[in-house]
Amino acid sequence: MSDEPGTLERAVEATLFASEEPLSVDALAAHLGGIASGDVQDALATLEARYRLRGVHLVERGKRWHFETAPDLAHLLRREKEQVRRLSRAATEVLAIIAYHEPVSRAEIESIRGVQTSAGTLDVLMEAGWIKLAGRREVPGRPVIYATTPDFLDHFGLASRRDLPGIDELRAAGLLDPVDEAMEAAMRFDPDDADESDAADDENLAD
Repeated sequence: MSDEPGTLERAVEATLFASEEPLSVDALAAHLGGIASGDVQDALATLEARYRLRGVHLVERGKRWHFETAPDLAHLLRREKEQVRRLSRAATEVLAIIAYHEPVSRAEIESIRGVQTSAGTLDVLMEAGWIKLAGRREVPGRPVIYATTPDFLDHFGLASRRDLPGIDELRAAGLLDPVDEAMEAAMRFDPDDADESDAADDENLAD
């Protein structure tokens, strides 16, 4: 079998290099003139393997593909720049809850944390590009619900939310503090229970 890339592989490669944002299989297929999605997926798999030992890798994040610097070489390209302020404990807890049990409403987040969640905390996470509005819960009051974004997956190096570490993994790595209680609660949380108590939570918060 030849090591030379085929025409479709080269077209997919060129399209991803030129794109300003990650692309899904369907978007690539459409851009390339209606190529079958299965053929595009095969080309991506071949390219992913081809780039595995190169200075850049082809990776999938949230079902979208893009090239990124190999992790072991990232320090060579890092530039000094103003860093986004470190997340507060509250923001870290809220992000963990959303990531592990999205979509989730503000009342559900507050039910898990046991304290109010300020709009500012959610704004910080939205400005960072890690969470987004994901519609409204179909319960009285129709509260807004939140979910994570592809940028969240990309920042933390996850292909999908299925790759989020479990409690045992986080504890073994010493990464539970300061979100241990929120994380464990998020993984146990049943949104159906929260739906029934949304109105009561809102009344208590207003007192």
